[in-house]
Amino acid sequence: MDNSPSLLALRLFVRVAMTGSFIEAARFFSLPASSVSRHIAALETQLGQRLLFRHTRAVRLTDAGERYYQDVKQILDNLELANEQVSGGASGPRGLLRINAPVAFGRRHIAPLLAALQSQYPFLNIELTLSDAFIDPVQEGADVVIRVGALRDSSLVARKLAPQRFFACAAPAYIEQHGAPAHPDQLAHHNCLVYKGTRGIQPWYFRQQAAPELFQRYDVKGNLYGNNAESLVEAALQGQGIVLFPTWLLYEALRERTLLPILTAFEASGEPTLEGIHVIYPENRLRSSKVAAFLQHLFEQIHERPYWDD
Repeated sequence: MDNSPSLLALRLFVRVAMTGSFIEAARFFSLPASSVSRHIAALETQLGQRLLFRHTRAVRLTDAGERYYQDVKQILDNLELANEQVSGGASGPRGLLRINAPVAFGRRHIAPLLAALQSQYPFLNIELTLSDAFIDPVQEGADVVIRVGALRDSSLVARKLAPQRFFACAAPAYIEQHGAPAHPDQLAHHNCLVYKGTRGIQPWYFRQQAAPELFQRYDVKGNLYGNNAESLVEAALQGQGIVLFPTWLLYEALRERTLLPILTAFEASGEPTLEGIHVIYPENRLRSSKVAAFLQHLFEQIHERPYWDD
């Protein structure tokens, strides 16, 4: 009798190890949590090793479990790539492509591109997850992650998709009532609509145009803070205050002049240094035809000078 672990048990174990949760693994594979627990218990019995420490609020790997996880994950990744390359050889990319992107950028600039890609490759399924949290694609099982802003040190592959340009702007009605600041110091006397995300309240940064010096930080204040950039832009459109965001978010309002740029003698930024938009993915995804197809499509649609900066 063959006592080798089942492929499902190995996949369940890897998912639990990645997320630290039996419930999340059960949700991911559409199984009852009790079934996940039984499969992993059977796996531990077959191996004669305890792989996981189970606690009320968390699950973590034992030393043996950590070693086993690294080896098994690599094997499963290679198996997935092998299956994809064989099955997609004649019909093009197929299978499930998991993409993670920030909420506003993903909704505006990633989601609209997918219909054409899937029309070209009808056997390609896509799972698009929009989140402003910084995720590790290896831990979350994503094939491709779009990152806006600073990159954390990582062994992942990163390709720059586009630069970012920032503008401070306000609605004509706000400027008519309150005037436009001539210098960033004067923002202290204006109502600034401020983004507050997972890293806290976002300061604003300015420097003289084309100046070599570093950006100067301004801790602006106002009567509205939010963790959704589009809601702050909407408030600005209603004349409530001033916002500072990149052109990929503001370009329609700037083009239609429903928001007007201010402080144009200064270069603006939402970070201490101007950071671009990057695509990141694990190195082994370079051999994936579905990742390659998506990246080619993405870079064809968003050029070195992206359409939102035209």
